[in-house]
Amino acid sequence: MPSITLGELASHLGARLEGDAALRVERPAGLAEAGPGDLSFLANPKYAPQLAATRATAVIVGPGSPAAPCALLRVDQPDLAFGLAVGLLCPPPPPPPAGVHPRASVDPSAKLGPGVSVGPGAVVEAGAVIGERTILHALAFVGRETELGPDCEIFPGAVLYPRVRLGARVRVHANAVIGSDGFGYAWDGKRHAKIPQAGTVEIGDDVEIGACTTIDRARFGATGIGAGTKLDNQIQIAHNVRLGPHCVFAAQVGVSGSTRIGGGAMVGGQSGFSGHLEIGDRAAFSARCGVTKSLPGGRHYSGYPARPHELQLEEWRHLKALPRLRETVRALLRRLGGGDGSED
Repeated sequence: MPSITLGELASHLGARLEGDAALRVERPAGLAEAGPGDLSFLANPKYAPQLAATRATAVIVGPGSPAAPCALLRVDQPDLAFGLAVGLLCPPPPPPPAGVHPRASVDPSAKLGPGVSVGPGAVVEAGAVIGERTILHALAFVGRETELGPDCEIFPGAVLYPRVRLGARVRVHANAVIGSDGFGYAWDGKRHAKIPQAGTVEIGDDVEIGACTTIDRARFGATGIGAGTKLDNQIQIAHNVRLGPHCVFAAQVGVSGSTRIGGGAMVGGQSGFSGHLEIGDRAAFSARCGVTKSLPGGRHYSGYPARPHELQLEEWRHLKALPRLRETVRALLRRLGGGDGSED
């Protein structure tokens, strides 16, 4: 693992250094666990008490953080700067060599751009187009007539069904499934008859899709994921959903069919959206939201059914006061001669 001087690091990050520029850091670490040679950061004020006790060689902090018993690198966005620093201290492994592994299966009609790497056990079906420098790791599957832009990375076990389209620099993590059939059935009087899912999935540039996430193909047209959107693990995006650009979804979110969510949305884990909704740009949802109706953008929502966060907080305050209110009512009933108020 490489080491770097604090002077070099400050220059890379555009940080103001408070400490010895010749000191070196070798590893990233949390504030509580850090020791000599470690670099840490403070972005959440909740962890400020740990700063005073840290044994780290240096800590990346915001402009207003207090002094500490170590060197400090002051930046406007400590979380972002720490991520850049980790990239310097822990560079990613080198990419696999370009070329098709002998144990891969690539149809002769598939088109592979310059610098493409296809790992062992990977499958590329007929008519697929793989953009230049894209990496297909072991056991990745690319279906018939699927198109991938340049510089994508498809991790082991990921499945891209036929005819889906990925833009540039898309990362699809292990065992994700893109383009499986949407959940469409109609009752014909005797059974649930399957409705053909004849559409596709379109993934914009710079999208990252977490492990075991599923994005269903559209019944017609396209299920769409906007450029720059980041999806965590184990997310379900149903048929004909459209996500705007630069959304961020935490794990286990579910979005029902034909719902549209505007750009810049932030969705907490285990939230769920009913179908055929319209959600405005820059809406934020706390964890475990239940979204049952269309909502305007630019607001923070929480609870079930989802409502503006300030209204949810007010309801929680009232619920917390119910035991005291109940005792007050019982006391009033006793004073009025109406019994002890113990009946529910």
